[in-house]
Amino acid sequence: MRPNSICHMVSSIDGRTLGSRWSPRGIDMGALFEGVHDRLGGGSWIVGRTTGQEFAKGESYPQASEQTFAREPFIAKRGAEAYGIVLDAHGKIAWGRADIDGDPIVVVLTEAVSDAHLAGLRSDGVSYVFAGKTEIDLALALETLGHELGLETLLIEGGGGANGAFLRAGLVDEISVVIAPAVDGAEGAPSVFNASETAAGERAPVEAIELVSHEVIEGGAVWLRYRVTNR
Repeated sequence: MRPNSICHMVSSIDGRTLGSRWSPRGIDMGALFEGVHDRLGGGSWIVGRTTGQEFAKGESYPQASEQTFAREPFIAKRGAEAYGIVLDAHGKIAWGRADIDGDPIVVVLTEAVSDAHLAGLRSDGVSYVFAGKTEIDLALALETLGHELGLETLLIEGGGGANGAFLRAGLVDEISVVIAPAVDGAEGAPSVFNASETAAGERAPVEAIELVSHEVIEGGAVWLRYRVTNR
């Protein structure tokens, strides 16, 4: 059974998520994000490859391996309070670490990833699961993560490309968004939900969005929480 999935983000009033471009300056986006993350119960979280790459410390993994590995889950550490999960369909991230702020890393891969990359992940103590032959099946990914890690709740925490993919797949159960008292006001900045050019015309299967709670928090930011009904 897949976990309850909450998309949690912080944005400007105009829905942008790159805090370095906001006006006025000086808003502590990280504190707003982490504060509400903790109030949501913390726990395991998932991001896309671009966001995941920001946490990586390795340069690259070897290009070849004498070992071969079955395309089945490898969980280096079970029973963690929280996992940091990253979508990396084609195995592009060399981690050079096993955890992010104490949360063991779990990578979601496709079966097309090389044995050499799997060997690299294992050498770093990074767990992995598979969800698809050549492209990630997000529904299968959530089912597998729920089964392998015992997850009941998962925080989807961007970037916008990953958030948008989950939304269009009908896999976002709740939206938690903190609106900071700032504006971006320019073209090109990422937003809470983004789409690639190929997916730009694809509508999310959302039937209803119900406001569950609203709260003014520090600095005049507003925390909105919605329940999503998907077809």
